[in-house]
Amino acid sequence: MRLILLGPPGSGKGTQAKLLGERLRLEHISTGDILREAVRKGTPLGRQAEPYVKGGLLVPDTLVNDLIHERFRDDRPERFVMDGYPRTLAQAHAFDQVLRQEFLDLNAVIFLVVADDEIVRRLSGRWTCPNCKATFHITSKPPRTPGVCDECGTSLVQREDDREETVRKRLSVYHQNTAELIPYYRGRGLLREVAGEGDIEQVYVNVIRALS
Repeated sequence: MRLILLGPPGSGKGTQAKLLGERLRLEHISTGDILREAVRKGTPLGRQAEPYVKGGLLVPDTLVNDLIHERFRDDRPERFVMDGYPRTLAQAHAFDQVLRQEFLDLNAVIFLVVADDEIVRRLSGRWTCPNCKATFHITSKPPRTPGVCDECGTSLVQREDDREETVRKRLSVYHQNTAELIPYYRGRGLLREVAGEGDIEQVYVNVIRALS
């Protein structure tokens, strides 16, 4: 089984990719993890990516493509789920080339469909403890005392990334970048649209149904 997971930020891609990896014995390949590892090891590509990663900026397509190519060349995975890649049509074409070189075919592209307003609710409700890094959500996991960490009593803060105006900007960028990916994979008969709202296990069941 070789899969790509698509969906907006906050749609649960990482959670579902982890579950698919554990339960179907697929290698969970996360571009975020690959980038951080390359930066940590100080590889040539990691040194190029470092200013983008540390600055919270989008890493250029060419650099991400090179990292993915290196990952597949060095340790060719037979069964995998891609999390966070490809994000653009240019990346999709580059990934096609990597797969051809490794004689691998995709089985499906799972598109987690979640309404923008639900994404905003999920992300803008998150609050974090600056001290112990515990996370809370005003509706799904509220702290016992409003605005105070359950673990260490520190006042909670909201990350800039989680503010509503920032979330809506991220969604706008996401829609611009991925608008062409959906028809591209649909045209190849690979796209499986899956309802991404509901609890984690229900979404997982939706994914498995789409694959079968």
